[in-house]
Amino acid sequence: MFHSEAAGGVVVDPDGRVVVVRQRARTWSLPKGHVDPGEAVLDAARREIHEECGLADLDLVRELGSYTRLGVGGGLPERKTITLFLFTSPAADLAPLDPANPEARWVPADRVADMLSNPADGRFFRDHVLPSL
Repeated sequence: MFHSEAAGGVVVDPDGRVVVVRQRARTWSLPKGHVDPGEAVLDAARREIHEECGLADLDLVRELGSYTRLGVGGGLPERKTITLFLFTSPAADLAPLDPANPEARWVPADRVADMLSNPADGRFFRDHVLPSL
């Protein structure tokens, strides 16, 4: 089993909506992705949000924490540690740049956890993010 590190964010607009992205046209997630070698985790989070949502105007609020989940990466068992940050952003049209993530939506915060495809993502959002929004 290999270990990977990912970073991303919970991006909230002035109406309290949160961005979710559709990955590979089949699953819903918060915008996040792998941290490149030598890349700071916060920089990776900002890059991934820009690629998956088209948002660059982000104000960092705070780090939300990290969690680890099991999955498959490149056809092999993977233990992925995900670090998320809380950002605010003006309401904007979402325009994904990454073709592997063809859609992004603003979703009411109370609907996000149930929309996320991975149960670990939903639990982290429900337990650690939603109470602070």
